[in-house]
Amino acid sequence: MRVLVTGGAGFIGSELVRSLLRDEHPYFAGAEVTVFDKLTYAGNLANLAPVAASPRYRFVRGDICSPADLDAGLPGHDVVFNCAAESHVDRSIGAAADFVTTNVLGAQQVFEACLRHGVGRVVQVSTDEVYGSIPLGSWSEEQLLEPNSPYSAAKAGGDLIARAYAVTYGLDISITRCSNNYGPYHFPEKVIPLFVTNLLDGVPVPLYGAGENIRDWLYVSDHCRALALVAEKGERGEIYNIGGGRELSNRRLTELLLEATGQDWSLVEQIVDPRGAGHDLRYSVDFSKAAALGYAPRMPFEQGLAETVQWFRDNRAWWEPLKARAAIPGR
Repeated sequence: MRVLVTGGAGFIGSELVRSLLRDEHPYFAGAEVTVFDKLTYAGNLANLAPVAASPRYRFVRGDICSPADLDAGLPGHDVVFNCAAESHVDRSIGAAADFVTTNVLGAQQVFEACLRHGVGRVVQVSTDEVYGSIPLGSWSEEQLLEPNSPYSAAKAGGDLIARAYAVTYGLDISITRCSNNYGPYHFPEKVIPLFVTNLLDGVPVPLYGAGENIRDWLYVSDHCRALALVAEKGERGEIYNIGGGRELSNRRLTELLLEATGQDWSLVEQIVDPRGAGHDLRYSVDFSKAAALGYAPRMPFEQGLAETVQWFRDNRAWWEPLKARAAIPGR
């Protein structure tokens, strides 16, 4: 079997690639894996260093918005995971066009190329943010889409294009919507790696408002296990929520990160949320549909967080240059 992962040098994509090449997913045992990545600021070949010597690994530099690039890298693959995306909410506020281009047009170009080259199975990797905010309960896959940021709106657009390609063209594609991921190799602009790396250096961290926003946390390897299950068992045109089963307020998350790094509240700066009144207070997904395929999160949050903090302690050579090049606050 030959598998192509777009955005495979990013956080989630690279974990999927590493796990595939470590044969962690029985259905894909022995698969050859191609990474297709433009290598934007968040794409990093260092994420793939642990498996780069594998004879089953291949890298193709390309842009999912380019049919020519896709025609050069995609033919001959049996399964495509579309992990390529612009994914940072705050960046989307100032550069919405980039998010629409990649997350909508780029997704459509991937699906079109899959049709053109006869790819048998496709998974569109999306986000729970397409649903908007939910005060109580958890979203099912039938929930109305009410995205509130250019990022989430663009991802919702890509999901709708995916559905259209399933219905109109018969493309065998499933859509996944995950909750907030965390783990090793997480680009240090997102909240957990930003807070961990800042706190390790004794640098203040920005907590929006009173920290009341609530997120469900999903360890990245659990997410990738679910992606493999959906690729194997999911149905054409269907959507599968993927959750971690651990909801925390940002304030409680900050407390845990302060404890893990040996710091205190003197390093917390409470700031106005730049997203203003349109921010999402709470995300929560019902992932019983994915559970019916055999999915359940395995990593306890406390253990996953401890392992993540330790990974960042041990891998300064990975994250320090990234923060410097991207001009991320705290460097």
